[in-house]
Amino acid sequence: MHPRLPRAAAGATGSLNPTSDTSGGITSQSTQTEDAIASTEAVGAPIQDFANFNASTSSPLQSSAIAPMSAAAPTASGTCSNGIKFYAPDKNGDPNSTETQFFYDDACVGLARDIVRIWTSTGANSETVQRTTKMYALNSSPAYATGTEAVSFVNATFDQYGYPILKNSFARSQTGDLTLAGLRTIDQDSEFVLAPASGNSTTFCSDEAGYNETGYAALGTTFGWSGLLSNGTRTVNSDGSITWQSTHTGATYSGAIGSLSIHIASRNTACLIATPMFTIAGGTLKASFNIPISATYPSGILTNLTITNATLLNVDTRNVSTNTSLQPPDPHFISGALTKNGTTIATFNVNAFGDGVLTITATGKQYIINDWHVVK
Repeated sequence: MHPRLPRAAAGATGSLNPTSDTSGGITSQSTQTEDAIASTEAVGAPIQDFANFNASTSSPLQSSAIAPMSAAAPTASGTCSNGIKFYAPDKNGDPNSTETQFFYDDACVGLARDIVRIWTSTGANSETVQRTTKMYALNSSPAYATGTEAVSFVNATFDQYGYPILKNSFARSQTGDLTLAGLRTIDQDSEFVLAPASGNSTTFCSDEAGYNETGYAALGTTFGWSGLLSNGTRTVNSDGSITWQSTHTGATYSGAIGSLSIHIASRNTACLIATPMFTIAGGTLKASFNIPISATYPSGILTNLTITNATLLNVDTRNVSTNTSLQPPDPHFISGALTKNGTTIATFNVNAFGDGVLTITATGKQYIINDWHVVK
C-alpha cells in the first residue's frame, strides 16, 4: 500500500546555547529539548493507545469499565453516573451510534471528553466505525481540540451497540488525527489484536506509528515514533477496573517539518506481530526505547499509571507515577521525569486525560501536551 502522505508545513531553523552535563561533556540545550520531546512522545503514544483500546472494549453490555453500565440493566439515556454519561443513539439521534461523555467531576458538570461512534456493518464479522472525540479544558468551552479516527474491525462479533464481543476476540485497526486550532497537528495510526478471554484476563498485541505534522518551529524539526506492544495483558480486577500491561518497544525519528509520513502495510490478525501494519517513513532514526507500562481504568478514566526505569534514546531513563492524593482532573495527577547521567533534564505533568505541560529543566521552557502528545 502507499505511504500516508504528510501535509507540508513550513518551519524556521534555530539553535539554543550549550550547557554542561554531569559527565563532563557538552550537551546543547536544543539536544536536551529534542530528547525530551521525542521521549515524551514515546511514552505518550502507547498510553493514548490504551485509552482507545479501553474505549473499544467498554461496551455497556459487556463490562463494568464504563460507570453508567454497572447496574443490572444498561442505561443509554444519558444518566450521570460517577462522572460519565452514555447515550445510544448519540444526542444527535444518528442511526447505529453511541455517545459517551466524560466529565471532570462526578456530578457531570464540567465536560472533559465527548466521544461519538457511528458504526457500519461490513459483514457478519466485520464493521467500520467513525469515531470523533471533542476535547475540553477544565471550565472551558468550546472544545480546544478534536480527534478523528477511522476504525476497522475484522474477525469479530458485535453487540447491539456495535462493540466487539470480548470473549470472541477481534482485530482492530485505525487511522487517526488530532486537530488543534484548525490545524491537523498529530497523526497516529495503530492496530490491535485481542485474543479470546481466559478467566478474568486476555492477551493482546499492537503496533502504532505517529508524528507531529506542524512540528516545532524554534527547533526547525519534527519528531515521529513507531513501536510495538507485545505480549500484553488486559485484566479485569476484583473491583471491576481494567488494567492494561505491556512493554512498548520501538524507535523515535526526527526530520525537517513536513518530511515524515506513515507507511501502511498489511494488517495483522494474530499475535505475535512480525511485520507492523504502521511504520514511519522519512526522517532519520533517532534512538530506540523500551518502556514497561501499567495503566488502570476503573470507570473508563485513567486512575493509575506506572512506568518504571524506561530506557529511552539509549542513554536516558524515564519514570512516571500517579499522585493518588490528587483527583484525576488535577494537572499534576500524573508526573514524569527524564534523567540523563543522573541529572533531570525534563519533567512533565498531566491530568488523567493527558493534558498538561513538558518543562525543559535547563531553560524552563514549557511545551503543551494534549491527549498525551507534545503539540506545541
